[in-house]
Amino acid sequence: MAEAPAPRKKVEVNVEKVHVWPYLVRIEFLCAIITILLLAVWSITIDAPLEEAANPTKTPNPSKAPWYFLGLQDILVYFDPWFAGVVAPVLIIVGLMLIPYLDINPKGNGYYTYVERKFAIWVYSFGFLVLWIALIIMGVFLRGPGWNLFMPWQFWDPHKVVALVSVDLPYAFGIRSYDMANLFGAVVVLGYFAVGTAVYIFMERKAIKTVGITRMLIKINLVLIMVGIVVKIVLRLAFNIKYIWVTPWFNV
Repeated sequence: MAEAPAPRKKVEVNVEKVHVWPYLVRIEFLCAIITILLLAVWSITIDAPLEEAANPTKTPNPSKAPWYFLGLQDILVYFDPWFAGVVAPVLIIVGLMLIPYLDINPKGNGYYTYVERKFAIWVYSFGFLVLWIALIIMGVFLRGPGWNLFMPWQFWDPHKVVALVSVDLPYAFGIRSYDMANLFGAVVVLGYFAVGTAVYIFMERKAIKTVGITRMLIKINLVLIMVGIVVKIVLRLAFNIKYIWVTPWFNV
């Protein structure tokens, strides 16, 4: 007769724990002091880009908003004001706020780990770094006179004239009929969301049982809108595509 397997011994895992006070607070305090010192030295050694007093008869070129609004100002180049000034900021802010409610993985509650929060970390990083910080950097350092795009090695020529021939996507495909252009744009935009939703559900079909179809659809559409904003910016910069869907009521 075969011998019964020996019972397994319980392995005790010694997890070292430290108190918030004074250990964590001390590290945070030192980091804050170092950051303040670096900012103080930086502010002393670098002159602030202050100009003369505001003159209502002389408009600066380019006329820029404060740096924290330059992302929105740059989005206005690629989208209509109703989308760039209202819809896009609301979707970005609300979407980032909804991440903890859409990603309901119970593992790792109370802390964020990359293994258990891949979606949340990637979406937040994409939304914050690409759709906000990158646009601010572009507005501060790359937008020059006439709101033209200058590379870092180019001189900001105030007399530069750029002949931009912005065309709509249907026109670029040779569609001249207004009704056909409207239909073509609707097919492209709605097809983008339909195909993106189908692909995402197919890839994450096991997660529907735990997340739920409502959360899944909200998550998918927010991701598709974020990616679509970047796609539209690339189309405008690379191919001068102004609108994808043109209607009598709105343009996308």
